[in-house]
Amino acid sequence: MDYKARFAQAIDGIRAEGRYRIFRDMERRRGAFPRAIWHGPDGPRDVIVWCSNDYLGMGQHPTVLQAMHDALDKSGAGSGGTRNIGGTTHYHVELEREIASLHEKDAALLFTSGYIANETTLSTLSKILPDCIFFSDELNHASMIEGMRRNGAEKRIWRHNDVAHLRQLLGEASAAAPKLIVFESVYSMDGDVAPLRDICALAKEYDALTYLDEVHAVGLYGDKGGGLAQRDGVMGDIDIIEGTLAKAFGVMGGYIAASKVLVDVIRSHAPGFIFTTSLSPVLAAGALASIRYVKENRSLREALQERAAMLKSLLNKHGFRMLPSESHIVPVLISNPVQCQAVCDALLQDHGIYVQPVNFPTVPKGTERIRFTPSPAHDAAMMAQLVESLVAVWSSLKIERAA
Repeated sequence: MDYKARFAQAIDGIRAEGRYRIFRDMERRRGAFPRAIWHGPDGPRDVIVWCSNDYLGMGQHPTVLQAMHDALDKSGAGSGGTRNIGGTTHYHVELEREIASLHEKDAALLFTSGYIANETTLSTLSKILPDCIFFSDELNHASMIEGMRRNGAEKRIWRHNDVAHLRQLLGEASAAAPKLIVFESVYSMDGDVAPLRDICALAKEYDALTYLDEVHAVGLYGDKGGGLAQRDGVMGDIDIIEGTLAKAFGVMGGYIAASKVLVDVIRSHAPGFIFTTSLSPVLAAGALASIRYVKENRSLREALQERAAMLKSLLNKHGFRMLPSESHIVPVLISNPVQCQAVCDALLQDHGIYVQPVNFPTVPKGTERIRFTPSPAHDAAMMAQLVESLVAVWSSLKIERAA
């Protein structure tokens, strides 16, 4: 077999569809978020980042950076091993306690990423509950889908945010079967949110466990940043909360928070946790400092929502096609992968604005979009420049703004 030709053919197919992914060479500037340096074909250039998941800019916050410097000086770079063999440091223990407190749970467990947290936890639950049925929202993240698929458990997909359809599927299942309702709070590509209270009510009615992915909500909603479950007053009704340290908290890592016995089961049975090196204590220290800061600074969350509302208003005023986002995420539809890439290229090269196209398989074909993520650091002048640049690029590429 000509392996090289087969690999090239696979890449050529993606290029032909206009969805080949280009990784931009960016250098974040400490303390200057959302400004960065793009190392492009004509050399380094200052740009403004509009697509970062560092939603609050905490990855550049002095409190976080100082905590990481201190941990590096005290403990060195790496953890030294898996959690069971040398890789549990005091930073990990303190961070898990802080996460459990944030989500009002008995315990928490750290993973190297949110993806691994989802995949590992869900696949382990299906191993512990071999006859379980997953009830999955159709727009759940790939990591959740992969976790549910891993051990061949039965999965029933309910239409996105359609509680009536979820009720129908639950009613059709055996009353004796273990059931897990798996869903997200904020859906990151559309910006809409789940009806948490209604889902929790169904879980009680049908004796199902609830598994909530809060990665795009933790730190950003709720009085202390505990996520949408905290904002909506249903924290006690959610059995397992999964979150990330890499978005609102600006560092790296994922976690689950749940009852002590459930966390112990995952800790004791999950290969994706047992056999991997733990997070660097430097990262754990930074995440710990970030959570503590964000919890006590509600003004960050208020500023984020104000900036998102401002950008939505400006884009609406100029007739751009937007999805009806209820959150801080601002998706603008283009519906063509080639045009989507062309828009991003023009914004970067001609206007110093960095965003990335969102194409299939992240979103369905025909719904290609640009996903803007305004932060408290994006001021009115930056927003005005962004909208002016979008108007110019839409005009030059002859893209219709109105639906």
